[in-house]
Amino acid sequence: MPIKDILTVLDLSGDQPAAKYAMEFGLNYDAHVTGLAVSFEPVVPAFAAAPMPVDYLQAAHEQAVSAAKDAQKQFNEMARRAGVRSESRVSEILTGGPLENVLVHCRPTDLVVIGQSNPDQPEPMRELLIETILFESGVPVLLVPYIGSKSYQPKKVLIGWDGSSTATRAIHAALPILERADDITVLVIEKKSNPANGQPGADVANYLARHNMNVTISVVTNPQASIADTVLNHVSDNGNDLVVMGGYGHSRMREFLFGGATREILEEMTIPVLMAH
Repeated sequence: MPIKDILTVLDLSGDQPAAKYAMEFGLNYDAHVTGLAVSFEPVVPAFAAAPMPVDYLQAAHEQAVSAAKDAQKQFNEMARRAGVRSESRVSEILTGGPLENVLVHCRPTDLVVIGQSNPDQPEPMRELLIETILFESGVPVLLVPYIGSKSYQPKKVLIGWDGSSTATRAIHAALPILERADDITVLVIEKKSNPANGQPGADVANYLARHNMNVTISVVTNPQASIADTVLNHVSDNGNDLVVMGGYGHSRMREFLFGGATREILEEMTIPVLMAH
């Protein structure tokens, strides 16, 4: 399915690397781009010894809305200069509360683009936003490093393949991008070699080759580093400009727990990562 509708979650400060990436995608794929600014409303603690001053709550509310509207204005100006078809919205949520007001904007779209958490300019609830959108929206998520990206049309793509349904969904979601790539590598990481299973990754490589894609297979057996480091080392050694992989995790008591490899890659990623769950 072509990418025709993109939603990007806006940063509340900085130069909007995720929004820039989303706009370039919009131009490359003739897609509509929606910028969503999230206003994080203050929470009134139920256990507070004394009622919170009304003036304080009003000021905090106005500050949150103002920050979101400033990000919205920044997006609108960037979209105007880029010449991309666009619109912008503001969604208000309680800090630490449910994110349904965000998810309703994410679900009727082809792709959600959101920035990696920036330790120098931390965004409220950014990790929880990423996890919730990935696991509950039903839409593939493209995560952009906080340092930005040098390439907006991926040419050397790395696919993390383990035969799982999540990895399969990620590949299907990425097909419009993969069709434009010059070089695709299917990376298979095995704890131990099993010749009886044949060539690891051969089936998915053949599938992509039938779509006229230039595909190679790279198998790493018994890696000395973690899965995440093995993937990131491959990216560093081969100059990939996009990783496509499944996102793993499960929910417990409304808190999301990423699989170890997923979390490590999101924390250490240096190029965009397209994930599906």
